[in-house]
Order: sequence, then C-alpha cells, then structure tokens
Amino acid sequence: MAPSHQCTLFVFQLSIGDFTYLSEFYGNKNPFQNVQGILQSSPSSLLLPAVDCEATKYLLSFLLESGYWKLTNITNLDVSQLEVNTSEPNLLVVHLQPLVSDLNKISTLEAVAENEKIIGRLTMDLQERGIHFSVIYTAVRPSRISRRTDVVGELRRQLMATEEEDSLSYPPLNVTAGKDICILFYASNFSLKANSSVLIDLTNATFVMQNVDISSSECSDINTTLSLKYTKPVNGISSLEIRFLMTNKFYGGSARNWSTLDSVEIVQDGEKFAKFNVSVISAPAEYSFHCQLVGTSNLYPARLIPSNNEAKNWDVFISKLQIQGFNIENNQFSYASDCTGFFTPGIWMGLVTSIILLWILAYGIHMIMQLTTNSRFDDPKGAALSVPQTE
Repeated sequence: MAPSHQCTLFVFQLSIGDFTYLSEFYGNKNPFQNVQGILQSSPSSLLLPAVDCEATKYLLSFLLESGYWKLTNITNLDVSQLEVNTSEPNLLVVHLQPLVSDLNKISTLEAVAENEKIIGRLTMDLQERGIHFSVIYTAVRPSRISRRTDVVGELRRQLMATEEEDSLSYPPLNVTAGKDICILFYASNFSLKANSSVLIDLTNATFVMQNVDISSSECSDINTTLSLKYTKPVNGISSLEIRFLMTNKFYGGSARNWSTLDSVEIVQDGEKFAKFNVSVISAPAEYSFHCQLVGTSNLYPARLIPSNNEAKNWDVFISKLQIQGFNIENNQFSYASDCTGFFTPGIWMGLVTSIILLWILAYGIHMIMQLTTNSRFDDPKGAALSVPQTE
C-alpha cells in the first residue's frame, strides 16, 4: 500500500457473524448503514470472512513500516477537533466501543448504534473536506468464535465437544522493579461499565496498545499495588485509575505464605473513589492466581464486592484473569492456582445424591435381613393353633 493518501483504520471487536445476527434482530432497519454505504460507494473493496488474530496484531506495525505515515490515535472518539494535514499521508487509528459477550441484545445494539455514529461523523467530515481516504475495518479479536468445521484430520466423533476459543497472542502486562519483573497481569477481557450504561473496554489499551500508565505501581515482599492509569478512556471521563492491592502473609494453619488480592479500587477523574472487597482470590506465594471469570456479578466464582456507595455505580468484568505479585521467576507466570477447586458444586451434588441413595439401599438391606419365618404352622385338619401371649 503506497502512502499517497489518507488511511483510516477502525479497530472494532466484531465478527462477520455479527452482521447477520444484528441485521436479523433489527428487522427492516439496517444497523450498518455507514459501513455498507462506504463499501458500496467505494470503487473497490475486499471482505475477508475470517482473519487470523496473529495477523491483526501486526497490522498496525505493518502499515507503519510500509510507508511514512503520520500516526494519529483517536481514543476520545471526538472528531470535531481533528486536524488533518493533506500534504502528507496520515494514518488514523480509531478505537471503537467493543461488543462484550455478556451484554444483552439491547446493550449490544446500543454499542453498534454508537459506533455507527462515530463512523458516520468521521467519514462525513473527511468527505466534506474533500479528502480522499481508504478505510480498513478490523478487530483485535472476534466477538464470536465459530465452531470448527474441518473434519479431515479428525475422523472420530467427539462427545460433549465445546467451541474452541481463539488463543490470544498478546503478552501479559508486566511491572518492573529495577531489572526484575515484580508484577504480571493478564486478562482476555478487561471491561468496566459505569452507571450501568457507559461501557469501557480496557483490554486493548492495557495489553495490545499498552496505552496505560503503570508508574504508580509499587512492589515489596509484603505489599504490592498494581496501578493502571488511563487518559480519556471514553467520552465524559478524563482519567481513570484502577488499583489491585495484594498482600503476602504467613498463615500458621497451612505453615506457608499466601498471596492474596485484598481489594480493587477505581478512581475516576481523581475524585470519585470506588472500593471493592475481593473474595476467593488467593494462592500460595510461589504461585500465580488464575480464574475464568472475575467481577461484580453474583454468578462469577471470584467476586468483587462493593464496599462503599460509589462502588455500586460500577460493574467489572474480567475473563481469564491471571495475576502474580510475588516471587516471579524467569520473568514469567509461575504455576497457576485456579479459583475453581476440586470439589465443584456439581461434584458436591453428585456426592450428596450418591450418599442418600446408598443410605436408602443399606436401610432396605438391613430391613430385609430382619425378616424371620414362623416357627409354628396351623394344621387345617387338626385343632386350631393357640399361641400364648407370652410367646
């Protein structure tokens, strides 16, 4: 691609399946008017039904290496003050609001509608200025994972097969103390929702683009604080800081040190302070901690419990969390202690049911063994058998 004109890169967590899914839900209304309008008016277009996550990871760096682009990251999604110098090639990277899998249909449609407005405002502004541009719609990862259809290499049938998830290739976030890494943090999805309406996806900013300030993080042998500061993550929020407070203590009951995530704090615009107490996030000090779902929902195995009124205005969703704040060796995660123990609710239900059935069986066998036969029998041809009351 020769850098002879403007290029706009829309980063959107959207898959091809979402177009069909959302179009059916909308009915006659077209939820992608701006996207399809640009595709129809363009003299040429290319649509890839599937793109490898490894390829999208290096797309931005590939574009920058392929020409002398002037890179502009649009994070606050406000294009009114956008200044474009048409004398040189420009590369605009627009991070759109993602679609989170745990949102309901209405929230998903609201996110799509808001992204459509942003795409329309930006493209309309460029067209009014008479600027020629090319548009690339892509995603760091798809919002939906398709079931594998290749059966050439797998001839046998798989029972209870589950959909394979894409393996995200970005490395964990690390905090260094001197030359050594003292904190490692990873999540496949790191999202917040303010006032049950404003969705803030921090996954790309934290792990992919790394537009996060971690300078306020602190490390020691006893207390560790992971501080994540974001500048203008969404419209209406100028700054956002998230702190993970961890401790390393010795417990006599187990005769060993345990690493515990005690609380999570959210500071908005340096004024609004929200604090969450944390449950079931602990591991031996030599291990890392891993959990499939962590957040404010009651359905998650590891919960963030609001401890003040301001915390009730926030919803937190973290999937595939892995964190370690102590005893990091070789700059990588140690063996992970998972939040789901061996005795899951399903195992407990099976054990209790089995014990009840075994008790009923044992009681029945015991009662059968107590049955005895009569020692005397009545002769119908003789006199009636008389049994004294003493017998």
